[in-house]
Amino acid sequence: MWHDLLSLLFPRICHACKGVLTRGEKFICTDCNVRLPYTAYHLYGGTAENALLKRFWGKVPVRFAFAYLHFMAKGRVQRLLHELKYRGAQELGDHLGYRYGSLLSDHQYREQLDLVLPVPLHHSKLCKRGYNQSDSFAQGLARAMQLPWSQQVLERTVHTATQTKKGRLERWQNVENIFMVREPALVQGKRILLVDDVMTTGATLEACALALLAAGCEEVSVATIAAA
Repeated sequence: MWHDLLSLLFPRICHACKGVLTRGEKFICTDCNVRLPYTAYHLYGGTAENALLKRFWGKVPVRFAFAYLHFMAKGRVQRLLHELKYRGAQELGDHLGYRYGSLLSDHQYREQLDLVLPVPLHHSKLCKRGYNQSDSFAQGLARAMQLPWSQQVLERTVHTATQTKKGRLERWQNVENIFMVREPALVQGKRILLVDDVMTTGATLEACALALLAAGCEEVSVATIAAA
């Protein structure tokens, strides 16, 4: 009874469509869960059939490339990312990470990875926002896949302008040489899953991957909530 009364007074809202969640629904309503544009990159692994992986060819060696959702402007996915990034919905990031991590585990990727690392924010932006949205997703992935996770390994040393509305060359120049590995011993010989919220050109992930490989990790794979 109390649950029903609280739901009436303070209804829980779907982060994708803003509709009211019903009992048993969490963060995203059933209708949105069905309609979200899920990808199938996990079915292709490190093969040439993985179109997301091919974006990195000739730039940086990446073992696997995953994205949970296809990014679509002004749709459910953009609203989810906006809620996570600007509305403090950290639990949504963890929820999406756990769901995707469970799927990746079902396809035996857990055995091919050693450590989950989020793409870091510069400390000034982290202080302003209060959290790293990519880290929320990374923690959910790590929890589902039963892998160690750390937000202390990678550091963003330069505060850069937003990547929004930049072209590929501008995006790369914006993030070139701005990441460092604070504790190289923690990544040496490790198979790293590098995590970000959304992939557009992949420039940020490329820059992070290069820093990790230079620090001695065995290989880098990438995973994002969405890919454009």
